[in-house]
Parts: sequence; C-alpha cells; structure tokens
Amino acid sequence: MNHINLIRKNDREDMVLALKNEVPYLFFKNIDETNQVIHGFSTKLGGVSKEHLSSMNLSYTRGDDEENVNENYRRITKAMGVEYESLVLSQQTHTTNVRTVTRADRGKGIVRERDYEDVDGLITNEAGVTLVTFYADCVPLYFVDPVHHAIGLSHSGWRGTVNKMGKKTVERMQEEYGSNPKDMIAAIGPSICIDCYEVSREVIDEFEKNFGPEIIDKICYRKKNGKYQLDLWEINRYVLMEAGILEEHISVSAICTCCNQEIFYSHRATQGMRGNLAAFLALKE
Repeated sequence: MNHINLIRKNDREDMVLALKNEVPYLFFKNIDETNQVIHGFSTKLGGVSKEHLSSMNLSYTRGDDEENVNENYRRITKAMGVEYESLVLSQQTHTTNVRTVTRADRGKGIVRERDYEDVDGLITNEAGVTLVTFYADCVPLYFVDPVHHAIGLSHSGWRGTVNKMGKKTVERMQEEYGSNPKDMIAAIGPSICIDCYEVSREVIDEFEKNFGPEIIDKICYRKKNGKYQLDLWEINRYVLMEAGILEEHISVSAICTCCNQEIFYSHRATQGMRGNLAAFLALKE
C-alpha cells in the first residue's frame, strides 16, 4: 500500500496522495490551501469488496453486498475525517441538474432514502454536510467559494461536459449564495485522459454545436480509423473559465483512471466490470 505509483500526464502534481488507516485517497493542494473544507477522491484500494469490485467499491448499484459497501464508506470517511452520517449522495443520470443540499439532507443515500433523482451536481453552504458524487472515468468537478463559504461537487461525463455542467454549477452557486466566480477555487479530478478516450464523430458534432468549430482542434484529434480522441480535461477547463473562474484558480489532476487501472476503476478499461470511485467535499465545522 505504501508503494502506489501514479501515472501522471504532467509534472505539476496539483493532486497528491494521502494514506490514513491503510486507506489511500487523493486531495488537491489548491483546495486544501483554502483551509475551509475537507475533501478527497477515493481509489479502488483499502476496502473489503471482492472480485471485480475489489476493493473500495462505493456503489450500491454494481451488484456488491450492501454491508461491504457500508464498511467501505466507514473506512473512507474515517480516513478523510468526515462523519459517515453526514454524507449526501448524488443520483447520477448524466444530467446537468444541480441540487441545493442542507443539513436536513444528511445521510440521504447512505443511512436514509433519497427523496430526489436525476441529480449530477450538489451544492451547499452549510457545514456538517458531505457532498458525494461517483466516477469510473467521468470527470469530477470541485468548487469552493472561500468568500461566501459555499461548495459544489459535480459529475461531468461527455454528456455533462457538452452541456457545460461546470458552468451550470457555478451559475447555481451564484444564484443561491451570491458567489463571484472570480473568487472561486476549482479542480478537475481523476478521469479518463485524451489518449484513452476514443469517441465517434457524432460526439464531436455535439461539442461543435455547443462550443463552436474554433474550439474543436483544441479538444480532440482525428485518427485514421475516423474516430476521435477527446480531451475532457481541457474542455472542462474551458467551461470553468467561460463561467468566470480564473485560470490560475483551476487545478487539473492530470491523473487518468484508465491509465491507472491498478489504482482506479475504469469503465472503459474493464467494459463495465467495475465498482465506483467517489469524490467527497464538505465545509469544515
């Protein structure tokens, strides 16, 4: 466990590895430096799940034993230093729906039934609530407004990205909390890289329709087989800057879930035989 070798796509190390109670997780330096939140991103290591779900599967919908998932949550929350009962879980369906969360939602999806669905983003300005979203190649987006003490956490696959989930989350934080994008700190978490993410021309057409033809050469390249390699990191960085977040306030993990299959679940690498990773974000009490 002490010899986890991450393959990174740049040498900046915006995101670093922590190991507590034999449970590894990653965190962003720029978010940690706000000193206002607890946050992290899980790996597939340090849990109790078996076989293709081994071992830190954090999904109840991948065929795992419920008690295994509960134990995994107990382990990861203890390692990160958040309360198990404080978790509020998304219910992701590749939408751009963002839900405002309060302390009244504590435990939903983990120790209480969720009374919502089709939610890919969560925002709050209340301490004692831990936002949780799920991944296995899609892009985690973290947001911290250190002025208004508000946070957001959003899941952005290609559908969320083409529909500008990052911008939708920023706009909701502006509406709900008066957040100024120029004050916000943002991060793009571990997800599939351009080298691993082949898509069809139809997907590229969707991006061209929503972003304009001038950006296409910056976010993908065409291969001899007629397919394209798509850069979800770069397009999400563009979306965050379009939303008004300053370039110097955006960190990119540059860590690919598909390149690091020993450490992360990857839907693309395993043709769907996998568990779920999770992103966590909470305001400190």
